[in-house]
Amino acid sequence: MFLSVFDMFKIGVGPSSSHTMGPMLAGARFLEIVRALPFAAHGLRARLHGSLAFTGKGHATDRAVILGLAGLEPETYDADQAEEILKQNAATGLLTPPDCNALAFRPDTDLIFDYGPPLAGHANGMVLMALDKQGDIIAQETYFSIGGGFILTPAEQANASKAQGPDIPYPFKSAAQMLEMAAASGLTIAQMKRANERVLRNDAEIDAGLARIWQVMRDCMDRGLQTGGILPGGLKVQRRAFAIYERLQAERGLNYVAPHIINDWISTYAMAVNEENAAGGQVVTAPTNGAAGVLPATIRYWRDHVPDASDRLIGDFLLTSAAIGGLIKHNASISGAECGCQAEVGSAAAMAAAGFAAVMGGTPTQIENAAEIALEHHLGMTCDPVRGLVQVPCIERNGLGAIKAVSAASLALRGDGTHFVPLDSAIETMRQTGADMNEKYKETSLGGLAVNIPNC
Repeated sequence: MFLSVFDMFKIGVGPSSSHTMGPMLAGARFLEIVRALPFAAHGLRARLHGSLAFTGKGHATDRAVILGLAGLEPETYDADQAEEILKQNAATGLLTPPDCNALAFRPDTDLIFDYGPPLAGHANGMVLMALDKQGDIIAQETYFSIGGGFILTPAEQANASKAQGPDIPYPFKSAAQMLEMAAASGLTIAQMKRANERVLRNDAEIDAGLARIWQVMRDCMDRGLQTGGILPGGLKVQRRAFAIYERLQAERGLNYVAPHIINDWISTYAMAVNEENAAGGQVVTAPTNGAAGVLPATIRYWRDHVPDASDRLIGDFLLTSAAIGGLIKHNASISGAECGCQAEVGSAAAMAAAGFAAVMGGTPTQIENAAEIALEHHLGMTCDPVRGLVQVPCIERNGLGAIKAVSAASLALRGDGTHFVPLDSAIETMRQTGADMNEKYKETSLGGLAVNIPNC
């Protein structure tokens, strides 16, 4: 099994990797089919199913579909260009993607929110269609947005288990295999992950890519720490990271500050990222947009508050985290629509705990223990965003996830790596719990906080 660190950490746009980035990528991919048609299409249509329908407007899925079908992609997203495309589409009912003729697309009739049963392949399903002059379908493809900005067609999904990735030196598919290979090779988890990455890139390219990931994470966090106001979407949620950060900085000069205040620093770093995500800013999936604040907040805590921390180890933090995230994605899920928030913030906390334990000098077994503790204590967490917006409870949840990540790593580092519950068991439990979880608690806004507090 191989999932690159640069697939796990994607640079994209908020508010959701599965509901915004995935549909945008699907739209851009569908244009390849349209361009290859033997005769020109005249119109487009999109049908959203499952969680994409129920929380699509809150997650800006409608905007993402339009922008994807206009040719935009998350990594190169330009906000001004996007607003101009949406404005022109509203005025003309047309989209003009690159290397295509103008295509009719009126969101009020051509973007369909189907609130019936979800498609069989995944809770996040969408069908894109190309139409002729008479409105008949001349091309069609189904896409599943499986979390973290990953999309699959049904054919790709069916062949996923058979797909042969590159031949890598450390092809661990479970945490147990990872520990066995680490013991046999004498390498750290980060070193094994780097060796796998070298199949695709040289060390200079790996280091440059990791540096860019951290820079985008930190830039996102800094923007959130410097921006106040009300978040968009209608809930009138106040941004809080800016004001809390200012107070924390002012308290630094005081003679006595309670030790627990460090938790406020950690949670504020995470909230800053997720406030930016909720506002549609540029973020890094870690492993998703909804959980994007946990890992960078943990890195920032280590880098700015722990003595002897160094930027030269941030690459090891990210590589170790990606190794754990890859195991979770391969053996369970990172999708809130599939397994609830345990798969998003829980996975992020496990990844962050592992990375933190690694840069603190932890052994492979201590790192695996840190990830297990963090994931175990998120098991059963539902995904219940109020009005489908990644604001309540998502923003605070990232702050608490980061605090749990630091605590889990600290506990693991106090031991020798031996522990009762293996990480593989925690991952499998998360998968089973997600499968058993009622659909209304999996990113549909039909249960939990979403129906028990006023949303207007």
